[in-house]
Amino acid sequence: MSESPKKSKSKSKSKSKSNTNIGAAQKNESKFNDEEIKDKETPKVIEDSLRKSIEAYRNVRIGTKELSEKEMEVLDKACKLIEQREIISKNMEHKPVEIVSENGEISLGPPTLTRFEKARILGARALQLSLGAPHFIEIPKNASTSLEIAMEELNRKEIPIIIRRILPNGDFQNIPMQQFE
Repeated sequence: MSESPKKSKSKSKSKSKSNTNIGAAQKNESKFNDEEIKDKETPKVIEDSLRKSIEAYRNVRIGTKELSEKEMEVLDKACKLIEQREIISKNMEHKPVEIVSENGEISLGPPTLTRFEKARILGARALQLSLGAPHFIEIPKNASTSLEIAMEELNRKEIPIIIRRILPNGDFQNIPMQQFE
């Protein structure tokens, strides 16, 4: 009978350790705003994800070697830091904004047309010309195809096209053909 109280004490110690870990995770739960999380399962999913992330971080840092006490303390501090980080539970949508530069300068990308922009413009303009669109320059005598006419229009910057350069977050800049070098 004397053995069972010892066992229960060791079990209670292990339970208290796990309770402290859960307590830290519950502190992170309290950071959630009720408006942001409507689903009651989401905090549990986030808690499980946090626990798995910390466990994976520990495994990566430990690797196959044994760590000294000082290294374990540093690792524990890093794990506590990870636990205390604010958890972003809602991805805020970014509304694309037009980037307007002063003096009409090109602020996105190179000051010249890229080869991809050039190909797209020439292809679109050649198609327009082949379908009967009016030309903006006097047709050169050496031009025999709509593509050659489109190239000459592009070289003279007579094509009334605006290039839209878009950033990964959706922000964009509209650049008229006349602004390119």
